Amino acid sequence: MSTDGYRYGTHRFWEMLQGILFWATLVLSLVLSFVVPYWVIVFIIVFDVFWVFRVVYFVIHLVSAWREYRATTRADWFAKLATVDGSSKIHHLIFLPTYKEDVDIIRGTLRSIRDCKFPNERILIVLAGEGRDSGHFRKNAELVRREFGNVFKKVIVTEHPTGLPDEIPGKGSNLNWAGLRVVETLAAECSEIADENIVVSCFDVDTVVHPQYFAYLTYLYCTVPNPTRSSFQPVALFANNIWTTPAPVRVAAFGTTFWILTELARPERLWTFSSHSMPWTMLRDVGFWQKDIVTEDSRIFMQAFLKYEGDYRVTPMFLPVSMDTVTGKTYLDALVALYKQMRRWAWGAEHFPYMIDQFRRHPKISRRLKFKYLFNHLEGMYTWAAAPLLIFVLGRLPLSLTSSESNALVQDAPFTLEWLMRLAMLGVFVSGAMALTMLPPRPSTVKKSMWIVMVFQWILLPVTFILFGALPAIDAQTRLMVGKYLGFNVTEKKRS
Repeated sequence: MSTDGYRYGTHRFWEMLQGILFWATLVLSLVLSFVVPYWVIVFIIVFDVFWVFRVVYFVIHLVSAWREYRATTRADWFAKLATVDGSSKIHHLIFLPTYKEDVDIIRGTLRSIRDCKFPNERILIVLAGEGRDSGHFRKNAELVRREFGNVFKKVIVTEHPTGLPDEIPGKGSNLNWAGLRVVETLAAECSEIADENIVVSCFDVDTVVHPQYFAYLTYLYCTVPNPTRSSFQPVALFANNIWTTPAPVRVAAFGTTFWILTELARPERLWTFSSHSMPWTMLRDVGFWQKDIVTEDSRIFMQAFLKYEGDYRVTPMFLPVSMDTVTGKTYLDALVALYKQMRRWAWGAEHFPYMIDQFRRHPKISRRLKFKYLFNHLEGMYTWAAAPLLIFVLGRLPLSLTSSESNALVQDAPFTLEWLMRLAMLGVFVSGAMALTMLPPRPSTVKKSMWIVMVFQWILLPVTFILFGALPAIDAQTRLMVGKYLGFNVTEKKRS
């Protein structure tokens, strides 16, 4: 049973709704293309016009966020922090859940934290391992203690036991266990630190932070209104190994980063995602991460939103944290890993029945807020699954069935759709140009000619949009619809 009283299967209709919407669209589009192709063409044109407006909207917010990102990375946040009252009291508690990763991955993350422009004596590390990886984890933990034990204020090591009741093995249950152990450690050994002076960062274990991340985070925490009612979302870059991964993986990785950037430009609809930060007081109030779900990184925001009756938000951080792209022993392995990663992210569909269930239990939250979150979620999941197929595949069928008709709309439809798609390609060109400015330095082992590949890889976007966008989303929504619930898939992390 989850801490908030909802578990898979509790409300089957709301679990099924997202999948029903997609499959109804697919089936009706196919059937009606043969029965009334004219009206399907009208629908496709209207949908494509909507998509062009959405692309333009996306580009406007992307450019705005990118400009803010560039300005933020150039500022001296440690110098700014020196002028903020109370900032010297803030401590950072960093959770690093790990499972089977090489110690070099963990070491790289800890070195990036150590080298930040922030006092290490106010940083506490939580290395959270798994009992099912006990031997390997304990060796890593001993190496970490030996190398970093005297660097930070404290290095806390936790090991999540296997076989605990009401859990899904994965990151959420590991973090839940670690959080409860940290409460005990802080009470016994760091009681001088007030809860409201602790900011938590929950990072994927391969996260390399920007040198000014904790200075910037501390500045925001000390200056935003009511900071204990806000999480903090940085720019998620998947770039640690970007130069050596397959082109489709790179395109998908930057696509995720650009989505995050546009969300940061619209904080009123922002959720937490991947590596991010939050108040320790909030985590204690909600009982830590849920231990029986897959998408704990975004669910923790909604747990806080519900706990505080809608009085919780996410503050954008326009500094990056850089993580690994998916990888594999072969090119195909990397693509399979990418598909599984995207399907796990698309499993965020599980939030919809959870919100339906929990909103009923929280009458103090305004109907406007409830509708906003439900609509944004439903519309986002629907377009994630349906839009690529409607644009690139299903739109061709009714045209092929009516090619001999003399109707003006039918005759002009190919020309109209072609120009609409050309306008929509604006997003591709803007994304490609911005991606070049966000690349890390090219390793000496990578040929200079890779710059050409980095430019022309964006022609793969339509294929990537379908294979690693729509299909994983369809897979996730269909699994939720039929009650075949997804477990937590750990992304392999390996660097050359």
